[in-house]
Amino acid sequence: MDEKAFRLLEYDKIILKLEERAATALGRGMIRVLEPFSLRADIETALSETSDAQTVYWRKGTPPFGGFSDLRAVFRRVALGSILSCGELLKVAEFLHGVRSLRHYATSDMPEGSDGNRIVVLGKQLVPNRGVEDEIFRCIASEDDMSDHASPELASIRRNIRSRQDGIKDRLNAILRSNDVRKMMQDAVVTMRGDRYVIPVKQEFRNLVPGLVHDMSSSGATVFIEPMAVVEANNEIRELMMREQHEIERILAVLTATVAEIADALETDLDVGTRLDFLFAKAKLSRDMDGVRPKLVDAPILDIRKGRHPLLDKQTVVPVDLQLGRDFTALIITGPNTGGKTVTLKTAGLFVLMTQAGLHIPAAEGTEMGIFTKVFADIGDEQSIEQSLSTFSSHMRNIVHILAEADAESLILFDELGAGTDPTEGAALAMAILEGLRADQIRTMATTHYSELKIYAMSTPGVENACCEFDVETLRPTYRLLVGIPGKSNAFAISSRLGLPDHVIGRARETLSHESVRFEDVLGDIERKRSETERDQDKARSLRQEMEKLEQGLQSERRKMEEERKKILDKSRQEARQILIDARAEAERLLDRLKVMERTIQDNDREKALRDMKQSLKLRLDGLEDSLAESALPRGGYAEAPVNLRAGETVHVLTLNQRASVLDKPDADGQATVQAGIMKVKVHISQLKRIDMQKETVERLQTVRLAGVKAGPVRLELDLRGFNSEEAIDKVDRYIDDAVIAGLHEVTLIHGKGTGALRKSIHDFLKTRPNVTDYRIGKYGEGETGVTVVQLGE
Repeated sequence: MDEKAFRLLEYDKIILKLEERAATALGRGMIRVLEPFSLRADIETALSETSDAQTVYWRKGTPPFGGFSDLRAVFRRVALGSILSCGELLKVAEFLHGVRSLRHYATSDMPEGSDGNRIVVLGKQLVPNRGVEDEIFRCIASEDDMSDHASPELASIRRNIRSRQDGIKDRLNAILRSNDVRKMMQDAVVTMRGDRYVIPVKQEFRNLVPGLVHDMSSSGATVFIEPMAVVEANNEIRELMMREQHEIERILAVLTATVAEIADALETDLDVGTRLDFLFAKAKLSRDMDGVRPKLVDAPILDIRKGRHPLLDKQTVVPVDLQLGRDFTALIITGPNTGGKTVTLKTAGLFVLMTQAGLHIPAAEGTEMGIFTKVFADIGDEQSIEQSLSTFSSHMRNIVHILAEADAESLILFDELGAGTDPTEGAALAMAILEGLRADQIRTMATTHYSELKIYAMSTPGVENACCEFDVETLRPTYRLLVGIPGKSNAFAISSRLGLPDHVIGRARETLSHESVRFEDVLGDIERKRSETERDQDKARSLRQEMEKLEQGLQSERRKMEEERKKILDKSRQEARQILIDARAEAERLLDRLKVMERTIQDNDREKALRDMKQSLKLRLDGLEDSLAESALPRGGYAEAPVNLRAGETVHVLTLNQRASVLDKPDADGQATVQAGIMKVKVHISQLKRIDMQKETVERLQTVRLAGVKAGPVRLELDLRGFNSEEAIDKVDRYIDDAVIAGLHEVTLIHGKGTGALRKSIHDFLKTRPNVTDYRIGKYGEGETGVTVVQLGE
C-alpha cells in the first residue's frame, strides 16, 4: 500500500479513533501497527474477528481488562533470576485476577453454537492460576509492604519488634517525665533517628544526659540523644529488623520462584489478552459509527450503499451510494465546489483501507467491497516552496509515480485532475491519463470541473459520469451523489443569485462557444427533468404509503367485523341450544299428558287422533333438534367417538349438553340408545363423550373438602409492614397455606425496605416451606426491594 495515500485518505485518524477505544497500552501498540491486508483469507479472518467481538460486546457489555498491564519487564527479570519486589508481585496477582475475569467474560453465558466464535476460542486459551493469585494477595499488603500473614516467622519477628519498641517508649517517657530531666528537654517527645529511639535535649545540657548523640537540629540548639538505658534495647530492635528483612527477602524469593514456574502461561495470557483488547477496540469502533461488515467479492469493485465518511458526524453527514468496477472502470465526478466531491473520493478510498484492515465500515447492509492490492490518491494542494514546485508540478509528480506503480488490481483517486494549468491543455492531459488507465482496466475515480471530461465520460464505454447535487435556489449543496448524470457548474446561476449584474453575466455567456452553451443547456434540462422525476416519484411513494395505510386499516376493520360475526354466531348457537333443551323438556311434558289421556279415553276415533298428534309432535321435535343441533354444534366440533361403549356407562351428549346413561351397545351404524332424564333417544357415538365417574367423584369430594377449609377469597398480596419478624412469619405461614388451597401460583409479600431485617427473616422462612418453589425481589414497578414475589407449587 502507498504510505502517502494513507495520509491523504486520513487512515491515521481512523487508527487514532481505534486507539482511543483500547483498554491497555499493549492493545494500543498493536493497533498502531495495523495496516490493510492484501490476501482475501487474511481480510476475511480479520472481518470475522471484528464481527465475533461485536456479537459478544452487544451481548455482554464492556469486557473487563482491569489488572492487564505490561509485564514484559517482569518476565525479563524473572528469566535473569532476579527477585521481584512487592510491587511487581502485586502486578502479577492483579494480572492473574484480570485473566480470570476475562476468561469468565469470554466463555460463560454464551448461546449454543458459539464455540467457533473467535472471542470464545481466545478466551479458552487464557490460563488463570487462582492458587498463585491468592498466595500473592495473602503475602503482599501493598506495593511497599509485606503482610504479617506472609509467614509465621515474619509475624513472630514483627510482634517482638513492636513489643520492644513499646518497652523503649515507656522507658523514655519515664525519663521525660522526670523533674530533673524535663528542664533539659527541648520538647518532651520521643522521636527516631536512623531507626533508633532518641530524645531531644537542649545543646547546653548535652553533657548532663549520658547517651549517644545521633543528630543535631539545623539551628544547633537541639541534639538528639539515645540514652544509655535504651541502647541495648535499640540494638535488639535493630537485629530483629535485620531478621525481618531477611525473612521478607526469603518470601519474595519463594513467590518469585512460583511466578517463574508459570511464566510461560503468563506470557501466553498477556498475548491473548492483548489480542482480545485489540478485537474489542474494533468492535467498539463499529458500534460507535454504526458499522457493518461488508461483503467481500473477488473482483476489484466498489458497491457502497448509504456510505458515510467515518470522520464526519453521523447525525448530519449525507450518505452516498457509489458503484465502480462492474459496468464501468472510471467514474468522473463533477459539480460545484464544496459539493462533496472530495469527501466522496476519500470515503471510497478510506472504505477500501478499513475493509482490508478488518474494520467494519459505516454503510448499509448489502455493501460489497473488492480487494485492491494498492490504493493511490492525489488529493489536495501540495505545492512546495522549498522544492520550487507549483501546484500543477506537485500534482504531476505524484501522478507520474502513480502511473508507474498502478496495475489492474489498484484503485486510483484523482482530485481536480488536470487543474493548475491552462484549462485546454489540462483537460486534454486529464483525458489522456484517464484513457490510459481505462485501457489497462484500472479502477479510477476523478473529480473535475472540465466540460471536456463530462463529454468524454458520456461518449466513452467503461467511463461514467456522476455529480454532486447542488440546490441553486438555496445556493447550498445537498451532498447527494448522482451516478450517471454529469454535473452542471452553475457558475452563472450562483453569480446571479449573489447579485452579479445581468449584463456582466450576459457578456460572459457571449464569450462561451456555441457548443459549450448548448452543452450546459442540455445538462440543465437533464437536471430539471431529473428533479421533476424525483418529485413525481416522491409523490407516488407518498400516495402508495397512504394506500398501504388505508389497506391496513380496512384489513383491521375486516378482522374486527369477522371477530364480531363469530361472537354473534357463538351467542346465537348458545341461545339455539338452550331453545332446543327447553323445547325437548316441554315436549316430554306434553307426551306424558297425552299418555294419561290415552288411558282414560276409549273412543276409537279419538284414540286414533291422539296417536296422530303424538306422531306429528315427535316429528316436529326431531326436526327442530336436528336443525338446531347442527347450527349449535358443527361436525368439526364433535368429540372422538368412545371405544367399546357398554350399557350402563355415563356419557355426555354433545348435542344436548346433558349427561345420559347408555341403555344398550351401539349398533352396526354406530347408533346407541341413551336416556337423558325422561328422554330415551338414539344418538350417534360421535356425539357422545365418556365420563370418568370415579375421577369426577374424587374431584368433587376434594372441592368440598377445600371449600370447607377455605371459604373466603384469598388476596394476591400480603402487607406485613409494621409487624415484627415473629408476627410476620406467622402470618406468612397461614397466608401461603390459604394461597395454595385457593390454587394461586404467584403471590406478593409487602415488607417494606427499612433496614432489611424483616426481608431477611421472611426469605429465611421461605427457604423452609415445601410449597414455595422460588422467590425473588420485586422488579422496577413492582416495589423493588420493598416486596418479595413468591412462586407457589402444589
